[in-house]
Amino acid sequence: MTEQKRKLEKLAGVKGMNDVLPQDAGLWEFFESTVKSMLRSYGYQNIRTPIVEHTQLFTRGIGEVTDIVEKEMYSFTDALNGENLTLRPENTAAVVRSAIEHNLLYDGPKRLWYVGPMFRHERPQRGRYRQFHQVGIEALGFAGPDADAEIILMCQRLWDDLGLTGIRLELNSLGLAHERAAHRVELIAYLEQYKDTLDEDAKRRLYTNPLRVLDTKNPALQEIAQNAPKLIDFLGEESRAHFDGLQRILKANNIPFTINPRLVRGLDYYNLTVFEWITDKLGAQGTVAAGGRYDPLIEQLGGKPTGACGWAMGVERILELLKEEDLVPEDEGCDVYVVHQGEAARERAFVIAERLRDTGLDVILHCSADGQSASFKSQMKRADASGAAFAVILGEDEIANGTAGVKALRAGAHQDGKGEQQTVPVEDLTEFLIGAMVATAEDGED
Repeated sequence: MTEQKRKLEKLAGVKGMNDVLPQDAGLWEFFESTVKSMLRSYGYQNIRTPIVEHTQLFTRGIGEVTDIVEKEMYSFTDALNGENLTLRPENTAAVVRSAIEHNLLYDGPKRLWYVGPMFRHERPQRGRYRQFHQVGIEALGFAGPDADAEIILMCQRLWDDLGLTGIRLELNSLGLAHERAAHRVELIAYLEQYKDTLDEDAKRRLYTNPLRVLDTKNPALQEIAQNAPKLIDFLGEESRAHFDGLQRILKANNIPFTINPRLVRGLDYYNLTVFEWITDKLGAQGTVAAGGRYDPLIEQLGGKPTGACGWAMGVERILELLKEEDLVPEDEGCDVYVVHQGEAARERAFVIAERLRDTGLDVILHCSADGQSASFKSQMKRADASGAAFAVILGEDEIANGTAGVKALRAGAHQDGKGEQQTVPVEDLTEFLIGAMVATAEDGED
């Protein structure tokens, strides 16, 4: 291949790492606006952590024998200083690291939220990508079941705000460390009876992370997993009281749930409460949000022992649900599209467009695609395609007379549908358009 041909090759994005195109951006913005409004209503503050962290943060925090650390992380050695670094596969460990490093809890508990891309080397499929986006919350410094209940209620409020239905809640308790240790002994002894039946994944986990065997998706192992010793039966008085307290608050708020003794989550830092919100509308990728309590993590990463809980939800999966339930909001377009013909009209168009934007209107000013002045007919096609409510038209006659043409482009922007062009003095243009926009909004409410 010659050097010239090599330069002309089309370059594609990395597999499993997708572009968000303009036609999809409105749905992302709708979701982000809705979730941010919900988070504000609960007093959560935004935190932003780097995409790249030291690999040790995740091996220590998530657990060395988890699937994420063993098989899915994008890790590399910095060529300049030899540091082992990783693209974050999740963000809880990073938020906790930041809280410890900056002593965020010195004056009391913190409610924090984040949004951004995460990276895992998985097999791409619907709702599951190698670069994916999460919204998550971390309630740091809270030890009681009331915090667990609040973060679950937040999810239900978000589903309601988005209009999503059919998302069910599953709960479990992983208890405390000594309870898990006692259960682990019996679980390993039980699974050893079926060594010849276990698949390779289960055999690999048998002595390193036997809890994860219970989460197997292999149909041949379902009966074995179903009959295994249940961690919930090993809970002591303190763990049961915490779990019972959570359930009482959820019932008082009419939040239906199912206790799933096999729900274990894939990260080592969880204890006590774990939960998942699940849908049947996305095929294999049914979990749209998940989380729980992770009291050991802050001390594990070098901080003082502190209670903590949180959740994360996959943005792409929720957007798929919104599409599935036909809840995608219509693109409202801009308010005004300014078309113009001639050099003097173009200069005046820039001035008028800026004045209209000063009032808060959204304005698109026509710019030529090829450096040549387009015809009014061509420009009006662009104006109509933009979704604008009104077109402002400037030509030689309008410049000579100190006026502008205004034409309603949408049925909702005029009583009789698309309106005839009206002539408006330039000094009255802003007031005229604002009045027309207000009238359009009132007609929409009626």
